[in-house]
Amino acid sequence: MTFEFVTHSPEETIALGEEIGKRLAGGDIVAYTGGLGAGKTTITRGLCVGMGLADEVTSPTFTLVNEYTGSRIRLCHFDMYRINGGADLETTGFFDYMDEDTVLAVEWSENIADELTGDVIRINIERVDDDTRRITLDGDERFADIGDGYQR
Repeated sequence: MTFEFVTHSPEETIALGEEIGKRLAGGDIVAYTGGLGAGKTTITRGLCVGMGLADEVTSPTFTLVNEYTGSRIRLCHFDMYRINGGADLETTGFFDYMDEDTVLAVEWSENIADELTGDVIRINIERVDDDTRRITLDGDERFADIGDGYQR
């Protein structure tokens, strides 16, 4: 199922991420696509809020992965910008993070597309202007009721 949203500020993008985060469960993989400055880290801030994680979310550009841990679930936020496929991915320890108590949020997921198979939640963020984002989510019925307050 494909869902489309438009946000008009970073705060709205975070709020949309919060709604998505409320619906995530351990084992989910969220695969982001979108250019530099599109809002991938911004929406991840919302995911953390929705998942009940109080950590400050920062871009994992230089660390490759940031972990945010709560009492029942954690989120591992990856940046695959410098990864060029499966061989590079193996050296990151990416597959070691996959378990039933962890959600993976993957920026620049197109760089590891062949490795992300199965029920992956795909989010594309298109920068329309400085504040406006067109966000497309490919997922399942959990996300069908998001949209109140967002133009489709």
